[in-house]
Amino acid sequence: MSDIDQRLRDRFAAYRAETLPQIAGPGPAQARRTLRRRRRTTAVAVAVAAVALAVAPIVANAALRGDGSVPPPAQTGEPITPPTSAPAPTPSAPLTPSTTTSTSPAAPDGRISRAQLLAARVDLPAWPSGMPETCLTSDVRLRPPSSTDYVSILADLELRHTDLDGDGASETVALVACRFGEALAKQLVAFDRDGNGAIVTMGRVVGTGDRVEDITDFAVTDGGRVRAQVADLQPCCSTPSYWARAQWRTYRWDGDRFPQSAGPTAFGPDTRLTDLVLTGGDLVLGPAGTGGRRPGTLTLTVTNKGPVDVARVGFGELKLIGTPDGGDWSACTPWHSDGSGADCLVPGLRAGERHTYRFRFLVNPSTVADSSPRLVHFDEDGRFWKDLTSKDNHVKLRVVS
Repeated sequence: MSDIDQRLRDRFAAYRAETLPQIAGPGPAQARRTLRRRRRTTAVAVAVAAVALAVAPIVANAALRGDGSVPPPAQTGEPITPPTSAPAPTPSAPLTPSTTTSTSPAAPDGRISRAQLLAARVDLPAWPSGMPETCLTSDVRLRPPSSTDYVSILADLELRHTDLDGDGASETVALVACRFGEALAKQLVAFDRDGNGAIVTMGRVVGTGDRVEDITDFAVTDGGRVRAQVADLQPCCSTPSYWARAQWRTYRWDGDRFPQSAGPTAFGPDTRLTDLVLTGGDLVLGPAGTGGRRPGTLTLTVTNKGPVDVARVGFGELKLIGTPDGGDWSACTPWHSDGSGADCLVPGLRAGERHTYRFRFLVNPSTVADSSPRLVHFDEDGRFWKDLTSKDNHVKLRVVS
């Protein structure tokens, strides 16, 4: 080996001895050191990215405001984590009206049957003045319509149901009545139920005494209205039913009572009637004949003051004077008893006309003075009518010897 080679080996040995301790080759230790360095690098990068993401919206919001201010980020105490990718936006659903559920309790059902009303005790609106004391109004047990006693009854008309007060539940309308004499006072009454289910009275829709004399029928509508058929007369005794005039009137609840809302409010004059006037009444007696009876002539004048033509005129109580014996008895048609009291019908008069009649009798002077002849209006169908001024339809018989 030359001196040059030896010197080169010595130099390489010295270099290795100086540099090898500073060079770490592959191995576990080096791997751990490399991993620790990468973790530190990654943590720094994540922190920087999080800060950038947190600050970016604030900077953008400040830019939108145009003031350039950047408020400090809120301190939440939670670790900052990078946001995930937002999902793609979806189309907005069309707006639909929201349904509000009412928390109010449902209104009581006021649909009451006939049996339930007859089984209950109810309060009634006041009856007209002058009614019997047995026509009660407080804690009343209604009787069936067959009762003839002077007590409150449920009339024989179908009960009707509708929402009268607009609370969403039905109420009941019924016709009740109470007898006085041979007639009935009547009331159309509205009933409901309270929260406990008991039957309560809303009020009177219409009744006799409210400028009507009878209630003959009624109906209800979906709009909460009550239609009543009322009449200006209640037939009873010897009063014929065709005298009554009927009207349909409508009533509606106003929160306190049932004022009339539609239909006529009055009946007005009865256009079927006229004003007949009877004058005269002198019975002139002649000399007594066989048996003590005396002939007599009665003069009566009939005037039709109008406004209606009269088909026939009836005379009443003529036969109480004596036995017919000539004169205008020949124009008289005998008439049966029909409640009018007429026993003779003669041809009628037009409005404004006047006619004088002379009836002859054979009379007993001791009894004739109690008679009061009167006249009655008859139509072409033989029906009799009341008069517009009844006080001038009769005269007191005056005997003239």
